[in-house]
Amino acid sequence: MPTVLAPPPPGSDLKPVLGDPGVPLIGHTLQTMHDPFGIARNRYLRFGPVSWGWLLGRRMVTVQGPEAAETVLVNKDKAFANGPAWTYFIGPFFTRGIMLLDFEEHLHHRRIMQQAFTKPKLRAYVEAMGPSIERGVEAWTPGAGWRFYDHIKQLTLDLAVDVFMGVELDRSEADRINGAFIDAVRAGTALIRFPVPGLRWHKGLRARKTLEEFFRRHLPAKRRDGGDDLFAALCQAETEDGHRFTDEDVVNHMIFALMAAHDTSTITMTTMAYYLAKHPEWQERVREESRALGGRVLGFDDLDALTSLDLVIKEAQRLVAPVPALPRLAVKDTSVLGYHIPRGTLVVVPLLTNHRMPEVWKDPERFDPERFAEHRREDKVHKYAWAPFGGGAHKCIGMHFAGLQIKSIFHRILLNHRWSVPADYEWPLDTTSLPSPADGLPVRLERLS
Repeated sequence: MPTVLAPPPPGSDLKPVLGDPGVPLIGHTLQTMHDPFGIARNRYLRFGPVSWGWLLGRRMVTVQGPEAAETVLVNKDKAFANGPAWTYFIGPFFTRGIMLLDFEEHLHHRRIMQQAFTKPKLRAYVEAMGPSIERGVEAWTPGAGWRFYDHIKQLTLDLAVDVFMGVELDRSEADRINGAFIDAVRAGTALIRFPVPGLRWHKGLRARKTLEEFFRRHLPAKRRDGGDDLFAALCQAETEDGHRFTDEDVVNHMIFALMAAHDTSTITMTTMAYYLAKHPEWQERVREESRALGGRVLGFDDLDALTSLDLVIKEAQRLVAPVPALPRLAVKDTSVLGYHIPRGTLVVVPLLTNHRMPEVWKDPERFDPERFAEHRREDKVHKYAWAPFGGGAHKCIGMHFAGLQIKSIFHRILLNHRWSVPADYEWPLDTTSLPSPADGLPVRLERLS
């Protein structure tokens, strides 16, 4: 039987949020991790677009659909805060990253950080990535059972070291830092949320210390010498009125930015690879587009020419949103779609499942990049129908860099390789943390002459 989250205020015309606690102690956690699409659809049909359940040790309200997403993410009346919500999941590991700040403090930090994402800076990042991408893709060994996810994750982590950090590391040190990022990300969805040695939470806390020590060790040289990497850009960033980041700010933002950059890009590119393997006609279409550019390394001014690849990127981010959910904490009594949301409620915008709602998308389970083409633009049904980078004041500050990185890498892959999967292969998408293929996405990789 459904129960009420909290009764609306007396005399109010607001509706109560309905839901249920699920299984004692764990609630809906395991069900949601293993079948987020089925659970979301079931709850939408049972309770409507706003419902409550028990997830990861907390009572949470899930708001489904673009209208609800807009209300929460645009946050016109400043009823929802990012920091307290994200802190519950990743706070100990990504403390005071840009996404964990709110209101005036967030805007202040964002204004400074924006200096690291200007067009000249983006151009420099693209130019710096070229040689690293070329080396990384050239080193791939073709064959059957080649795990795309594992290789693309290693490549993006290596790019993060080269382009974001601008620090020369030997293989063992690079692997140590990469491993720390992986442990920090995985800790956010730990079921046991205190430091038991050997479990996710404990590993995440150790990883945070490793990353802090690393950036603090290299920070003085970055302050002194500068450079074309993000680390140097954050050290040197300054607003017109002279505001700069402290050392602690730089460390916090670097740890968060690197996590956001390599994980989201890895997920998007793995999704692209899966669907391009399943739909070879689209793989050939985007390959011909890259061949038409001629050059082996993608230049900044070439990016806009990859129009079909852009459609594939958007469709991949629709089918598998790299950040599956965006949490917010209600800091005062408010409402969403006429439902009463009391102060202190943890509210979640489920991008992963919102992007597959049949009320919004035609045949939502089908890979159809043309739905984003100008003659169709299904995403125009609502400005928050497609929102892989969030929205409002907290819209991802690195979204343009992400597009540059993904296009640069895929351009090179398409020119060098063709890949395929058996006709009956369906990937086992693991959604217990950030979405990724449980089998690493094994493909048959062929080198092109």
